[in-house]
Amino acid sequence: MSTFDNPFDPNRRLSAGGCSCGKHATEADHAADAAALAQQPMLESEDKRFEGVVASAVMRAMFPQDASRRAFLKAVGAGTALAAISQFFPLATATDLFAQGGPLEKKDLKVGFIPITCATPIIMGAPMGFYAKHGLNVEVVKTAGWAVVRDKTMNKEYDAAHMLAPMPIAITLGLGASAVPFTVPAIENINGQGITLATKHKDKRDPKLWKGMKLAVPFDYSMHNYLLRYYLAEHGLDPDQDVQIRSVPPPEMVANLRADNIDGFLAPDNICQRAIYDGVGFMHILSKEIWDGHPCCSFAASREFITTAPNSFAALTRAIVDATAYASKAENRKSIAEAIAPANYLNAPVTVVEQVLTGIYADGLGEIKNDPKRVDFDPFPWQSFAVWIMTQMKRWGQIKGDVDYKAVAEQVYLATDTAKVMKEMGLTPPATAYKSFTVMGKSFDPEKPDDYLASVKIKKAS
Repeated sequence: MSTFDNPFDPNRRLSAGGCSCGKHATEADHAADAAALAQQPMLESEDKRFEGVVASAVMRAMFPQDASRRAFLKAVGAGTALAAISQFFPLATATDLFAQGGPLEKKDLKVGFIPITCATPIIMGAPMGFYAKHGLNVEVVKTAGWAVVRDKTMNKEYDAAHMLAPMPIAITLGLGASAVPFTVPAIENINGQGITLATKHKDKRDPKLWKGMKLAVPFDYSMHNYLLRYYLAEHGLDPDQDVQIRSVPPPEMVANLRADNIDGFLAPDNICQRAIYDGVGFMHILSKEIWDGHPCCSFAASREFITTAPNSFAALTRAIVDATAYASKAENRKSIAEAIAPANYLNAPVTVVEQVLTGIYADGLGEIKNDPKRVDFDPFPWQSFAVWIMTQMKRWGQIKGDVDYKAVAEQVYLATDTAKVMKEMGLTPPATAYKSFTVMGKSFDPEKPDDYLASVKIKKAS
């Protein structure tokens, strides 16, 4: 994810480019300019992103042809150009109006979250000022479990919520609750899970030895459940016959592992790292080793909230995307850990949160690992994620009968809306809402979900 570059850089292409960064006609030009561009000062900072976006729009309108704009900038210089434009166009006023959007229907909002690092952008938005920056007064409310988050959001106690990526799909389809149209404007995090086993199982690294084990996941409609089932099935175990899978709220998982009520879990961070920190578990495998780049949690809101308070919803989405962009940068992770570790948020030692966010962590087996992408933050709600999730819902009997994968994916995962918000904020969204990816070496084509489902050997009997 990259912010827009300086609109007063004569080497910057304001129209769509032919290279990966959008600045050059070709990838070769991109490579040739890379060193020089690295030395050029950037006009915008985190606090000036909107100013850069507005200035870029003005420059694009004044100089629709890149060649003429570059010639102008090289002739007068960036500083003179900015001063000249500011005399005739109120950039500061336009920037303020752009940042504010339309009048907010509701400024005081409640957003529920579960105390795990997956909720980082939602949580940090309060102590680090991202909600206030976008004109909102948001109370982030720590919540005990996913069913409670779901119910409080559905009955409008919460305006929006941190939800597991599959939950809005399940709610929309009426799985486990009454059918209510829900949406995913942004993915909270990618990766950020792991399989943690009790220390007594250090000699059972082969999943084929796990028959009879009691394993926990945070919720039935979770990536954790689907990834654990996928991992077990790929190792020849039937998740419904060979092991017991229980739903345990994340804040209770470590205590249950310590009490020997469960043998392990596929859980969100910081739960995995807390078990290691407390000396009761070890990291068997990171979820990114199952599927690198998988979605974990999401920012979710009801369709009703979007239609009744569209400007408040847009401002909230901008704040979340803004926070996610900030969290995606490695250099910000330690300060974020300090902001979200306190009792009213994660209630976790800063050391534990830092190990998760920086990816430098103890694995419980005597080694220090370094994986900067152990958890990452990318807000784009790929609709192919939703299609894959529904194949697993169908695989394990949660969805009965046929399902229109694309129709549901496009109703729930708001890729078009999010792309628009990202562009307005100077971020670069993907050009499409669908992509292929690989899960444990098996390629997933979102255009052929039924073929993918038919190819797996272990599934729930229909």
